[in-house]
Formats: sequence, structure tokens, C-alpha cells
Amino acid sequence: MSMKFAIYQNARRLPEISFDKINEVLGKPDTFIWLTIKDPTTAQLKRIQAQFQLHELAVEDAGSAHQRPKLETYGETLFIAAHTSRVKGEETTHGELHAFIGRQFVILIQHGGTLRYDRVQARCESEPELFINGPGFALYAVLDHLVDHFIMIAGHLQKKLDELETVIFQSRMDALSIESLYELKREVSRLHNAASPIAGICAELFRLHPEIATPELHPYFRDVEDHVERIIRSTIMLREALADAMQVNLALVTVRQNEVVKRLAGWGAILGIPTMVFSMYGMNFKHMPEYDWTFGYPVTLLLTAFACRELYIRLKGSDWL
Repeated sequence: MSMKFAIYQNARRLPEISFDKINEVLGKPDTFIWLTIKDPTTAQLKRIQAQFQLHELAVEDAGSAHQRPKLETYGETLFIAAHTSRVKGEETTHGELHAFIGRQFVILIQHGGTLRYDRVQARCESEPELFINGPGFALYAVLDHLVDHFIMIAGHLQKKLDELETVIFQSRMDALSIESLYELKREVSRLHNAASPIAGICAELFRLHPEIATPELHPYFRDVEDHVERIIRSTIMLREALADAMQVNLALVTVRQNEVVKRLAGWGAILGIPTMVFSMYGMNFKHMPEYDWTFGYPVTLLLTAFACRELYIRLKGSDWL
């Protein structure tokens, strides 16, 4: 994937230059470079490292996905790793963003995912009064973009939970519905783990990096932090609701099983009457009640049927059948 970069001076975009001339730009005051690359090769990372004097350990981390969300300092350069998510229709895609932030550059390295950072760049260009803050405002816009998608995903997960709750209470859950419930639980945990570190990153920017999170940008980073806190509360509520849904499903399954057992026991009791009577008459004793009476057989059948009917009525009234 080719690299895309733009040069800004006092929030105005300058004409394009070749990548090899970036060093000349970095020496000019009030100038910074915004570079974006997706799924870079090792050779591309080496070129970026050489031009921007990046630390080799940070570049090594940036070259591979599956990094934990974090903010690390290497001299005057910040390295940020964050997880990204985007929902489109019913499908959620995940990826990672690794960013290098310096006084004169913003480097975004995307691994997987489908987020569009060119839209973030266009937004910054449309707000020159804030973009004058340089890399700090660019970083805010990127984090705000990530968090906005987290908010949409939280709403999407809430909608899926509502649909599953309808299935739980209105019909019998099948194996696919139960699997969807556990998949939803994994998605909620993934969203929580992706969003919660962003709040810590913003807080650390306030305390330790005023050259990036300048006082003018503090309200904007606090806004991102507030949105993250809202997402964290949403994921906690979703986790609790999912746990309750699983307990309710288990309880309903137990109740249905008990209903089946009660019905089987009731019919077993009814069938036990003729079984007992007919087994007695099949024992071939010489002296049996009404054995030699002409109407003994039909009377026994009628009495047996009457006893079964009475027991059926009583069990039906007790809601056992």
C-alpha cells in the first residue's frame, strides 16, 4: 500500500513534495506532516523510521498487529496503539491503529479495519482555527473518530440484545440463538477492552504531554474522555443485561423441563391404575373378585376407566397435565 502524506503550515495545506524531501519540511517552523499508511511493509516502515527518526522499538511494535492499547514516550515522540471497530449493516469489522505523534508530524499506521482517516483529515482542514494547534488537534480528531464508532457499535449491540430478549421471552431459544447470545457477550467485552484505554490515554496526555494536548485542546480531549466513560457504562450495563438474559434463559429451560417431568409423572400415575388392576387379574389365582360373574369383566373395565378419569380431572385441576 502506498503512503499518503500532506504538509501543513499554520493550518494551510502546502503543495506536495517527494517523500525524500521531508527532512527539509521538518526544519521549518509552524509546519507539520500528516502521513497515513495501511498495512505497511517492513521496507516502508524503515523509510518512515529513517525520515522521522523514530525509535526502533516503537517501529517494531507498529509493524505488527495484536498490540495492547497503550501510550508510550520515546524522547519527544509519542507512540499510541489503539483498537478500532466499525459497524456496517449487521457486520462489525475490527482493526488496529498505531500512531506516532511529534511536534511536527502525525503518522497513522492502520492494520486491518475499514475506518477512513481521510475523512478525519478533511474535518481538520475545515476547522483551521483549531487545526492551527497542529498535531495535537489531529490526534484529538483521530481519537474522536474512533470513539464515535465505538458509540455506534454500543447502540448496535444494544439493539441485538433487545432482539435476543424478545426471542427468550416469546419463543423457545434454539442452539443458534444461544450461540448468538454468547457471541454478543464476546463483542461487548471486545468493545469494552477497546474503548476503556482511550480514557487513560487522554488523561495521560493532560498530565504529561502539554506540548501535544495544549490548554486550548483540553476541553476537546475531555469530551473524548467523557464519551469513553459513557461507552464503559454502556458495556457494563450490557454485560449485566446479558448475564441476566442467560440466567432467565436457564430458568425458563428449567421451568419447561419441570413442566415436562410433571406431565410425564401425571400420565404415569393415570396409566398406573389399569396396569395394577390388569396385572392382578393376570396372576391366575383360583379365587379372584368377581372372577365367575358374567359382568365382572365389563364392570372392572368401567371402574378402572372411572378411576383414571377422576385422577385425570384432579391432575388437570392441579396444572399437572
